[in-house]
Amino acid sequence: MQYFTDTDMGLDIGQVNMAVESAFADHGRGLVQMPPKLYVTLPDGDFRTMPAYLPSLAIAGVKIVNVHPGNPRKGLPTVMALTVILDIETGQPTAVINATRLTDMRTGAAGAVAGKYLSLKKEIVLGVVGTGRQAQAQVSAISRELNIRQIKIWGRDPEHIRKFADRFMEFPCLAPSLENTCDCDVLVTATSSRSPLIRSEWIHDGTHINAIGADAPGKEELDPALLNRAQVFVDDISQAIHSGEINVPISNGLYRPADIAGTLGEVVIGKKKRGGAETITIFDSTGLAIQDLAIAKIAMQHGKKTDLPFP
Repeated sequence: MQYFTDTDMGLDIGQVNMAVESAFADHGRGLVQMPPKLYVTLPDGDFRTMPAYLPSLAIAGVKIVNVHPGNPRKGLPTVMALTVILDIETGQPTAVINATRLTDMRTGAAGAVAGKYLSLKKEIVLGVVGTGRQAQAQVSAISRELNIRQIKIWGRDPEHIRKFADRFMEFPCLAPSLENTCDCDVLVTATSSRSPLIRSEWIHDGTHINAIGADAPGKEELDPALLNRAQVFVDDISQAIHSGEINVPISNGLYRPADIAGTLGEVVIGKKKRGGAETITIFDSTGLAIQDLAIAKIAMQHGKKTDLPFP
């Protein structure tokens, strides 16, 4: 068995986007095994287990990932992850992968794939709500699929906004009000909010939204009225109902599972399509284990590795 470290070093974001897009296509065709992620609640956060089998890449495994919002105060990332890869013929563990940075990259890639297929425009003003690692990953990945003309950034901490803008100096960056940040072509929401931040009346027709932050029961970033104005595409229906952006509105009777427009995988394979120019589209991202396997396949070709005896 091998332990892989520094697995994000040298990875091409465009290659990661392509791998995640291919995994979505397999999902849309029903060619994967992937039960919904399982949550275990801890005193200051939670951890999730995410198993899957991706036959097209002959890879199977499970990711264990935590979310602890208070970790930055302790000098630790909010999200940390470990992926175990299994031999598909024997079940023997063949690799253990440091997947903390890979989790950022594969979620960023999911947003990029959604933007590629659901954004009306190829040259965009990008609005970003949140300034953390996932918000940054979204910008990096989306910039490979769409031409970013300007970025509008909103966050609660002016210093974090400044650092975010410094990282993306190749793009003109503004730091307007939250309402004005929503006046854009593609909007990314990447916060840990448990109450809606984005009001429906702030979103104009034709906008595409990547709703990234709501990845556990009780989280939501969007006004439920906005869901009912939009076409909502999810990464996986079971997970989204349980823990995506739509989970709270469904629990409160403000949105119906029957109103889900489809999965992103179905869009990628052409089975479902966005509406006309006035349609608002939302991608509800919860994070899929098949994305982790797709990026793990690439990472194992690049990361530093150490041999570990097993069994």
